[in-house]
Amino acid sequence: MKSYSLIALTLSALLSQAAQADLTTSESKLVSHIDQSNPQALALLEQVVNINSGTMNFAGVKQVAEVLIPEFEKLGLQARFDSGEAFNRAGHLIAEIHGGKGPKLLLIGHLDTVFEPDSPFQRFERIDEQTAKGPGIADMKGGNIIILQALKALHEAGELADMNVMVIMTGDEELSGKPLSLSKKALVDAAEWADISLGFENGDGNPKTANVSRRGSVDWSLEVKGVPSHSSQIFQDRVGAGAIYEAARILNSFYEELRSEDLLTFNPGRIMGGTTVKHDPISNSGSTFGKNNVVAESAIVTGDIRAVSLEQLQRVQEKMRAIVARSLPQTSGNIEFGDGYPPMGPSDGNRKLLSLYSQASEDLGQGKVEAVNPLNAGAADVSFTAAFVDMAIDGLGMSGTAGHTVEETGRLDSLPKQAKRAALLMYRLKHQN
Repeated sequence: MKSYSLIALTLSALLSQAAQADLTTSESKLVSHIDQSNPQALALLEQVVNINSGTMNFAGVKQVAEVLIPEFEKLGLQARFDSGEAFNRAGHLIAEIHGGKGPKLLLIGHLDTVFEPDSPFQRFERIDEQTAKGPGIADMKGGNIIILQALKALHEAGELADMNVMVIMTGDEELSGKPLSLSKKALVDAAEWADISLGFENGDGNPKTANVSRRGSVDWSLEVKGVPSHSSQIFQDRVGAGAIYEAARILNSFYEELRSEDLLTFNPGRIMGGTTVKHDPISNSGSTFGKNNVVAESAIVTGDIRAVSLEQLQRVQEKMRAIVARSLPQTSGNIEFGDGYPPMGPSDGNRKLLSLYSQASEDLGQGKVEAVNPLNAGAADVSFTAAFVDMAIDGLGMSGTAGHTVEETGRLDSLPKQAKRAALLMYRLKHQN
């Protein structure tokens, strides 16, 4: 078995070398630099993983930015940290260079993680030669280092100085600040400038895939009213069904009537009902009071919708409003939709960009890259840019598993591989007709 594995590894290496033989001299320089500088990249990854940057740890988020900003400045980019005080978050790292040649490229990462200072998961831990655990290692500090590595390779090859590149690393991807109009303003402004968006999230963790589409995530809140009365009078003409029965009818109708929508999910995450209901949407909590012999006067349900396109989202919202309007006797309901992440639809431009990325991967001997099923991809910052650019893809970051848990693991061998793909893609976008 060992000899068979050795033969397979040797064959894989030979095939990779054969594929890379087709690279131009300039393209080979990109690859060589990434290989040579990989130890420094791994050391930088470990450094930033060991800085707690849970979204609400503003000092930690800023500290990660302060480590990365000098790295961008060494490459000739102007880099800064913009305060997020206006939307109650740490802020965003912005780095840019405007050389005038090639398309305007927007590279997207984020500085924050889901692990706050009270989490038991705080440190980078090497598991073996090719894997390590750490808070945010794959989601997405590894992706941030891949951005840097790709740009460093372009810089060393003499290609970066005359390119048009903007990097946005947000400080609140995991828990967005409010209002979203301010929280995501840097992204939207950059997207209005850019032609192409490249997101370096870890996608579904599979290096053989990337995202041409991401479903959006929009919150909804349903409030239902009924007539309070002794329970012996429920269903009588003057009392009707009560708020909890009406909430149940609405939710069941959502389940029955909306499930035919392709790639749509809709989840009620919290429900409260009774004689009185107190709801605190800020803390995602509440309290109720009710008695078994009293018809419920109030019910509140909150949830989210994940749609694959803006058209689908608008269509489903109208269906939900119509379902709510079909009230049981003596009840009424109102549904409201909040801010959220917009969908990134699977456009022809996105598919074309994936094709170029996949070709770069094949020429590097890494094989074909295919589109992720949108059901396997959550919302991400790239979605705020998709409506403004000609092309967008995401999932170009570090492969890993168990994201958002204390078992989060990153594939260290994917760091140079993904950096090579990104560098080669950007180089070819610069020089394409």
